Amino acid sequence: MSVQVGALTLQNPVMPASGTFAEGLARVFDLNDLGAFVTKTITHEKRQGNALPRVAETAEGMLNSIGIPSKGLDAFLADVLPFYAPLCPPLIVSISAPTADGFARLARDVSLPGVAAIEANISCPNLEADGRAFAVSPETTAQVVAKLRYATSLPLWVKLSPNTTDIAAVARAAESEGADAVVVANTILGMAIDTETFKPRLGNVMGGLSGAAVKPIILRMTYQVARAVKIPVIGCGGIGNAEDAVEYLLAGAAAVQVGTATFLHPAVMPEIIAGLRDFCARRGFARLSDLSGALREPAEVAVGENAA
Repeated sequence: MSVQVGALTLQNPVMPASGTFAEGLARVFDLNDLGAFVTKTITHEKRQGNALPRVAETAEGMLNSIGIPSKGLDAFLADVLPFYAPLCPPLIVSISAPTADGFARLARDVSLPGVAAIEANISCPNLEADGRAFAVSPETTAQVVAKLRYATSLPLWVKLSPNTTDIAAVARAAESEGADAVVVANTILGMAIDTETFKPRLGNVMGGLSGAAVKPIILRMTYQVARAVKIPVIGCGGIGNAEDAVEYLLAGAAAVQVGTATFLHPAVMPEIIAGLRDFCARRGFARLSDLSGALREPAEVAVGENAA
């Protein structure tokens, strides 16, 4: 069941998506069963987050506009980091900052014993580019990843945004500046309106769509990115059962992250792990990693986003 993500060996490929996992889940299942932990995204400063309401249900999904509320770095070091110290799976710390220099500073400050890797959430707004996310363009991605790479010797995972015209080019830019893996992807920008009040259903008007509704889109992006880069790809989007995870592995992912499904069913991650083990036994795979990139493609496959 073990998989390799760069220099890290995970006992299985299943981990939480940032922002969808909390220490309280230890009352639901044995946290040591997971392949890795990914923390809620932290920022250097304290943040209140966006206006209420922050969450709205959609058909087969969820919109959120949380705004990365954070208690700040000091609270993370004092309260969160010690919780994970006695646990076995590697700890991946998700970080966010409004500037490239801010990302570098935070990466230096969390490069500590007990932290196995850093996941840079570069799909957050960028104050240096009129509020656009770093991950919407290869140029801004390269700029922030270069500074992150200089700031830390820890494995660096870069979380990409689906809200870009060419995610493969963005992934290549991250790889070229030293990223050890890319996470595909964050949420898709969307909105919902209350037809009784004529008001947006989110306090911030727009938010990120996640859940089963986005899986075909993010799965396609995972496939494209896996063909475009040599570093590992971690698939994240609409995974709610073992079959979903298998699809991502076949598309080229080395590991997967589970998010919205945990809100619906808190024990879903260990169930996915068990389902993957059963799948391998049923299909005769001695190693789960053999599934990665094992998609059987047609004899002739058109290259490009518009292939159909």
